[in-house]
Amino acid sequence: MKVLQIHTEYREAGGEDAVVAAEADLLRAAGHEVVQWTNRNPQGGLAAVGALLQSPSNRDAARAVGAAARQADPDVVHVHNTWYATSPSIFKALQEAVSGPVVMTLHNYRLVCANGLLLRDGAPCELCVGAAPWNAVRYACYRDSRAQSAAAAMTIAVNRRRGSWADGVDRFLALTEFARGRFIAGGLPPDKVAVKPNFVPDPGSRPRPPAESHQALFVGRITAEKGLGTLVEAWLRAAPPGLELVVAGDGPLFAELQARELPGVTMLGRVDRARVQDLMLRSRALLFPSEWYEGMPMTLLEAFSSGLPVMGSDLGSMAEMLAPFGSRWLVTPGSVDEWTEKLTTLTEDAAVAAGGVTGRRLWEDRYGPHDAIANLESAYRA
Repeated sequence: MKVLQIHTEYREAGGEDAVVAAEADLLRAAGHEVVQWTNRNPQGGLAAVGALLQSPSNRDAARAVGAAARQADPDVVHVHNTWYATSPSIFKALQEAVSGPVVMTLHNYRLVCANGLLLRDGAPCELCVGAAPWNAVRYACYRDSRAQSAAAAMTIAVNRRRGSWADGVDRFLALTEFARGRFIAGGLPPDKVAVKPNFVPDPGSRPRPPAESHQALFVGRITAEKGLGTLVEAWLRAAPPGLELVVAGDGPLFAELQARELPGVTMLGRVDRARVQDLMLRSRALLFPSEWYEGMPMTLLEAFSSGLPVMGSDLGSMAEMLAPFGSRWLVTPGSVDEWTEKLTTLTEDAAVAAGGVTGRRLWEDRYGPHDAIANLESAYRA
């Protein structure tokens, strides 16, 4: 099978870019041919302004994608990110250029939300789900700018009216059932939206079982919506005997937390992916207190593959992904009291050992390469 993969790279490489590259490698390893067409958003200045203004309909990008599709003559086109320099105008160009199906992975909530996160003022927001997107302008949801939010909202409104997504895409791939529900509520045809989770490779064996570790781990960007402030307050209250909280990540709130006296908490700052993986293989549990919906955090999948139990927020896609661990591992987001209570679970070796087995089994059953290639091939053939 020949697959044309279309993606607009982010200015700062992130998880979505890594998923696109990993899927290309996975398809090639399975014997499929992958042709990649990539675009990149301008770094700033007039070029960025111009590209953003063209985000509702970029004719240059549409022509370029159409030409690439005709040259590749693929069996299937797989679109990942079009925001913002590529634009949804490519779907009409693809309809005219190829006879095969068009598949689109919904990595974020961009089709129903101007900032793509369903997040406003640090909390989940669904004002624009199933409604016109103009609240985004009112609240300056995209980059705290009403002008830029207007461009993002216009992209949604114009392409929803044109049917760019509903008519131009044959199969949407949501990452979770929760996300699928949000997109259907936002107007996508239910019969076109399937669920296909992301995947991570096997990191290898642990040096010791999680119950023998004395280190609980937080990995992520240190911002208000990631919930680290809530977790730290709960950790200081609970003070789990013999355990240490290790924080790997950087962000706007890092300096503030680092400046405080936090007994039992070690702030590492930014670390590379290899170090993160090593930390997971040597930790007792991953703590994931995020207070917004998230998409499909690769950090959770990496923890599962490492045989690591995860305690996290009972919210959105996280609740769905963490449900197999049981109610003791799910916490009401933002609740210091509940986090304080449930952190005591980490002191129970039997619970931690069972959670580690659950995490690894989740990876083996849902989030490994074998399931990923089967899910991709099934989506294309369907």
